[in-house]
Amino acid sequence: MNLQKLYKKALEQQFLSSEEGLFLYKKAPSSELMFIGNKLRIMQQTSKTLNRVGWIIDRNVNITNVCIARCKFCNFYRHPRATDAYITNLKQYKEKIEILYNNKGNQLLLQGGLHPKLNLEYYKNLFKDLKKIRSDLKLHALGPAEIHHIARLSKKTYKNVLQELIDAGLDSLPGAGAEILNDRVRKIISPGKCTAKQWLDVMREAHKLNLTTSATMMFGHIETKKERIEHLISIRQIQNEKPSYSEGFTAFIPWPFQDRYTNLRIKSGIRNNVTAEEYIRTIALARIMMPNIKNIQTSWLTVGKPTGQISLYAGANDFGSIMIEENVVSAAGADNKLNAKQMQEAIKEAGFIPVYRNQKYEYK
Repeated sequence: MNLQKLYKKALEQQFLSSEEGLFLYKKAPSSELMFIGNKLRIMQQTSKTLNRVGWIIDRNVNITNVCIARCKFCNFYRHPRATDAYITNLKQYKEKIEILYNNKGNQLLLQGGLHPKLNLEYYKNLFKDLKKIRSDLKLHALGPAEIHHIARLSKKTYKNVLQELIDAGLDSLPGAGAEILNDRVRKIISPGKCTAKQWLDVMREAHKLNLTTSATMMFGHIETKKERIEHLISIRQIQNEKPSYSEGFTAFIPWPFQDRYTNLRIKSGIRNNVTAEEYIRTIALARIMMPNIKNIQTSWLTVGKPTGQISLYAGANDFGSIMIEENVVSAAGADNKLNAKQMQEAIKEAGFIPVYRNQKYEYK
């Protein structure tokens, strides 16, 4: 293969094959990957959004810490009979929502485990109750793994579960639980979660319902570079299948596996060895391999501010959220912090214009 021909193909926003993407990953100089990724970012932006970098204020709230997925990279989950197992109650939600609004945010990122007893009716009632607290509250909630779990408990289709949750107040569906969309990997690191196909099928149905979604990738553990590229192609394919009336995936967010105190590290010796350069190359490859996804978010929480800033020159155009109360990734070692002022300053320091956005990536 020839690098220059692949660069030309990428800049024409053609779909590169797995073999072509892997060749770029292994052979292309980082400076050239960054150049292509950055140029594609510019091509995606309009005159109104050029050199704008999005950011948002939202609050992470864990619905429960009970989960039966048994993910080997997660320190947060608890067994249903654990003494410190909990389900967040409505009073606690009210307090957390008040703090969110005091910080000028209006979105809750609701993360939950696969609780064996929380079914569709529970989540419908929860969403309705939260909307009663603040009618303008945005619920960015659950994820394909949870939707699959709820559908199984409720004996309903993904479409029916999603529609009922939308009717109850669900505004958008995070791309959580994707990890690596390869069943070899998933059977090892997250044996209790849905398969790669099931994750993708949930997103297919969400797009048919015109539900705002995002996609993620957690990498740097047991997956191969080829499996990373194939993950990007799977996301690209689902985006390509979306109905014309649907936005599909509004964004893609990759982050490195956080290994502190995890079973994957303690029992298997798997360490996060993703360097800053490799992360930046991954951002560029994401932009190159998925020309049909407009927004790529850098994960400052897991890679730190400096690497996040450099990522903006490799194809990323979003800095994500200040993430009030993030517990899951932080429990495995992600301890970077930014408040609203610091996030805007970080974007400016990098030479870009910070613009507040909503979950649909509409700039305000």
